[in-house]
Amino acid sequence: MQLENVIEETAVELLRIAVSDLPQAVYDALSEWLRKETNTTAKSQLEAIIENVDIARDTRIPMCQDTGVIAFFMEVGENFPVRARLRDVLIKATERATTEIPIRPNAVDWFEGNTRTNVGYQGQIPWFYWDVVPGDTLTLTAMPKGGGSTNVANLGLLKPGEGMDGIKRFVIDSVARAGARGCPPYVVGVGIGGGEDMCMTLAKKALLRGVGNRNKKEEFAKIEQQLLTAINVLGIGTMGLGAGPTALDVNIEFMARHPASLPVGIVISCWAERYAKAKISKEGQVTYISHKKRENL
Repeated sequence: MQLENVIEETAVELLRIAVSDLPQAVYDALSEWLRKETNTTAKSQLEAIIENVDIARDTRIPMCQDTGVIAFFMEVGENFPVRARLRDVLIKATERATTEIPIRPNAVDWFEGNTRTNVGYQGQIPWFYWDVVPGDTLTLTAMPKGGGSTNVANLGLLKPGEGMDGIKRFVIDSVARAGARGCPPYVVGVGIGGGEDMCMTLAKKALLRGVGNRNKKEEFAKIEQQLLTAINVLGIGTMGLGAGPTALDVNIEFMARHPASLPVGIVISCWAERYAKAKISKEGQVTYISHKKRENL
């Protein structure tokens, strides 16, 4: 099979996995909360979520009707043979996935209405995040992001003098304002620094780090845990019912900032944290990464 065909088939499968199964760490976190939960309301909701995921995984159909707006994250090796054609290959994969899985068509053109393919006008959707890296492999992540959780994202342009205390307040306030609208328990991605667009991209990338993987910088790792604890005493609870976890994790990514600016981005995932990741070698070998223990779909 030609390498472009391997990439296309892999992208279709990644979208199938992303919409029909949870990353192992997210599934484990929900299961652990269920194991220790004593509140009957929260317990019943967690049981329903896990049963829903199990059915979706076994039947290979979406675990939620909202299969999101599709984005691909790519780490392209400088010696990987396919580069310029990647965009076209992934657009074709998106069109195929829409009909073959199937997934709900969510790309709505301003004047023509729903495109019915999940591909937007002139191929602007799906969205692509590119990084060129050393090596000869392609690491590809499919991330279909639902509308409910997207609607509770938040951007804050804080004053530098507000510092870390201001950042913490902004994160907690953002989740409090989100309430139940994004279908908790959440994974909360926080991007700090850069500019207004950079911090939001950082926050989205933070969701891909996975539940339970703390920031490598010790100071931020401590802040992630502090924020997770604070968010879980807000009382929003699983599906907004006031009991059980409000958040499974908080992940922070950061970069340098302008001395006059303190941008903070908040991107929230609903309980159905949809992404799937694989690595493709130049010879066409595929290794699935995000769902290692559950990849026999």
